[in-house]
Amino acid sequence: MRRGQARGAFFSVDVEQDCPPYLSSFRGIEEGLPALLGMLETAGVAGTFFTTGEVARRFPATIRRIVDAGHELGCHGDTHRDLTTLTPDEAEREIASASGILRSFGPVISFRAPFLRLPVNLVEMLARHGYLLDSSQARYKFGPLHRIGGDSPLIRVPASVTPSVLRLPRFIRNAWLRALKDPLVLFVHPWEFVDLRMEKIRFDCRFGTGAPALAALSETLAGLRAGGREFRRMGELASIPPAR
Repeated sequence: MRRGQARGAFFSVDVEQDCPPYLSSFRGIEEGLPALLGMLETAGVAGTFFTTGEVARRFPATIRRIVDAGHELGCHGDTHRDLTTLTPDEAEREIASASGILRSFGPVISFRAPFLRLPVNLVEMLARHGYLLDSSQARYKFGPLHRIGGDSPLIRVPASVTPSVLRLPRFIRNAWLRALKDPLVLFVHPWEFVDLRMEKIRFDCRFGTGAPALAALSETLAGLRAGGREFRRMGELASIPPAR
């Protein structure tokens, strides 16, 4: 696929602590992620795993499993701090630290900011740190989108839909997905595959979590593939293959 093209579908995972800023545990990494990886292997779907440096330092064997399974490793900041609240120097330290640990596992050229909040002035900084693609925007949020091409030094590919939509009842979920524009970019979090229904967090974060979330995602991916969607890793938009 040539640089700048945006066809097909993309499945991605934000690999972070459990539901920040509400929780500080890592059950998603310990319990949810193995289940997700197993399902993706069965489904034959490879994705892009936007991972924090903190998770890579705590769970290096898990990151190696992600890469060895053929998934692309991307960057999700270092400690999942909101980049819009940091000074430029603080933001650069976050990006540099995460890039260093993540690239010890292989090439990392794709970035997604925590909370999908990336100040425009950091786009050039990402390019300086070797990033070629950014997926820190969302079509479902208000505000202009800096689209693929144009004056940006990075390919910019927004997420299509909030992850909670993938946990809705089938008839609502499928209708929602059919209405989305290309490229279709889905994303989830490992903690969604842990039962968090009794946690004191926002309802949209906790409903349908655990085994039902995994079953709904499996069904969604199978339905999209049956409908002709071919899932790709996001780094393929920059014509650089993921690490193996």
